[in-house]
Amino acid sequence: MNDRAGRRRARRMAIGTAVVLALAGMNGPWLYRFGSEKYHQYKIDKQEYRAENGRWEIVDFPEKYRQNTIHAALLHTGKVLLVAGSGNDQDNFDAKQYDTRIWDPVKGTVKKVPTPTDLFCTGHTQLANGNLLIAGGTKRYEKLKGDVTKAGGLMVVHNENPDEPITLPAGTRFTGKENGKTFVSKDPVLVPRAKKNFDKETGEFLGNTPGYGRTYVEAQKEGAKHQTGTQDNYTVQGLSGEDARNTYGIAEKLALDKKDFQGIDDAFEFDPVAEKYIKVDPMKEARWYPTLTTLSDGRILSVSGLDDIGQLVPGKNEIYDPETKKWTYTDKVRQFPTYPALFLMQNDKIFYSGANAGYGPDDVGRDPGIWDVETNKFTKVPGMSDADMLETANTVLLPPAQDEKYMVIGGGGVGESPKASEKTRIVDLKADSPRFEDGPSMDKGTRYPQASILPDDNVLISGGSEDYRGRGDSDILEARIYDTAKNELRRVADPLVGRNYHAGSILLPDGRLMFFGSDPLYGDKANTKPGEFEQRIEIYTPPYLYGENPQPELAGGPQTIEHGESGTFTSKDAASVKKVRLIRPSASTHVTDIDQRSVALDFETDGDKLTVTVPESRNVVQAGWYMLFAVTADGTPSKAQWVQVP
Repeated sequence: MNDRAGRRRARRMAIGTAVVLALAGMNGPWLYRFGSEKYHQYKIDKQEYRAENGRWEIVDFPEKYRQNTIHAALLHTGKVLLVAGSGNDQDNFDAKQYDTRIWDPVKGTVKKVPTPTDLFCTGHTQLANGNLLIAGGTKRYEKLKGDVTKAGGLMVVHNENPDEPITLPAGTRFTGKENGKTFVSKDPVLVPRAKKNFDKETGEFLGNTPGYGRTYVEAQKEGAKHQTGTQDNYTVQGLSGEDARNTYGIAEKLALDKKDFQGIDDAFEFDPVAEKYIKVDPMKEARWYPTLTTLSDGRILSVSGLDDIGQLVPGKNEIYDPETKKWTYTDKVRQFPTYPALFLMQNDKIFYSGANAGYGPDDVGRDPGIWDVETNKFTKVPGMSDADMLETANTVLLPPAQDEKYMVIGGGGVGESPKASEKTRIVDLKADSPRFEDGPSMDKGTRYPQASILPDDNVLISGGSEDYRGRGDSDILEARIYDTAKNELRRVADPLVGRNYHAGSILLPDGRLMFFGSDPLYGDKANTKPGEFEQRIEIYTPPYLYGENPQPELAGGPQTIEHGESGTFTSKDAASVKKVRLIRPSASTHVTDIDQRSVALDFETDGDKLTVTVPESRNVVQAGWYMLFAVTADGTPSKAQWVQVP
């Protein structure tokens, strides 16, 4: 390009900028007709705007690496595990096409990982050794009422033999004694032996309590005439002698009603270094939509989910021991809706915020409260506003974790309800009598809001939709930062992509946030076109990374710090550090991120040395890998150093 051409190009660019600025000053129709998009882009690209509002950008993977990401977890390698399973796609499920990707946000690389089974709608949590425990998933997709061709449902099989259990194979036929209709089991079922009962004082034999097992059955033929309307007893074909007399089935109505998803009992640990799934012992119960919560001793509590016949697991909870790789039932029964928001408290008990992701009766297990798993005592926490709209709400442990304050954000009515709440509610569990109080409200009722803890102790709240799964084109392209010190919400830059069902967010080690997923029911405002799964990843760079000062440096130091012990890091900016935070990496799905927490560390500085001390409490700092951030007075965080607290 010669000098004259360069001067002409520079002059055209200057004129174009002047026109945009002039139109902006007019604030009239010309701006909207000719300049609005250019001016908006000009405005959000300005350093001053970014320093106040942050910036969003889209990461669009090459087509061969795209997937319907349902779950995501930050690994201690700095990479992100993106799990789709069948990706809410029946065709993928039928073809046994299950997907997992590992994304390196620093190098920008994406890698496919072999996926052993359908981990769609699984549960997950970080383990002390840095592996990710993944348990549950999909055995069968739901069938809507109009798609069900064979009557079916639950068959409870009884065994009155006190001496022997009995196993019935898949394909066993059950015939009703009254209705005469025959149904066929889809899976094998083990029926335990009956229990002998004796009087505790006299020793007198009182009779047997039958053992029972459950299996899903379907009619042999299609059509409404094969439905049943009432309960009936069923004989088991193929048995003879004592087995025939001792074994029978009982079923309620077997009909062409909607059939829910069915869960699996498979469990795996994902190894971030080897980058592969490692199979461990299966759970005692099949679970679809379960919650996994880490306990103070490093064991994992698994709660709720739909079982292998599509019914809510009836309060049978279990615990995984990472040392033995085995599961055991808890002593007591307590039922929750699926994906309940359950958090370990500093007193060893479990806080249930009332938020959940869906399935379950609308009058069972939905009250917020404090649960003592050992005694099974449950103490309700009062004061929740919009208490009937906690489905698809988000719950976040506000930083720092030592304060034990929780925020419940938005939510909607049970099932496909159009109701949505604009409320935020805050509870201080250290208060003498904990009670929810309303925090600042959002502009709109919001289902599926994402909430991400930031190293400066604030929380980014973004996305969601006003209606069930974005129905009626109701995605909310808004984001706000919640200031924990001021108890205020402040609007920041708008996201570029709508996020509703099957979406999530994760804090990255460099202080940015990534957002994934979204599964709208429809693709238009009139609800006439099917929705398309959102495969793009979006990155939000918060305002603190656009300030006048660069990120403080943080280097060196130990990779392991014991509870109650200290570690020293190097930073030429040590004198400007005002707080240090230890943030547990996220494992996010279905507006549920139980792992997310930010712990305040005591620290001292000496020249370029920064010495930090980890709290002694294993309830505050659960064993595992953490991101260590040093934060300056203006809220600018360093890039994280990875530290393991064993």
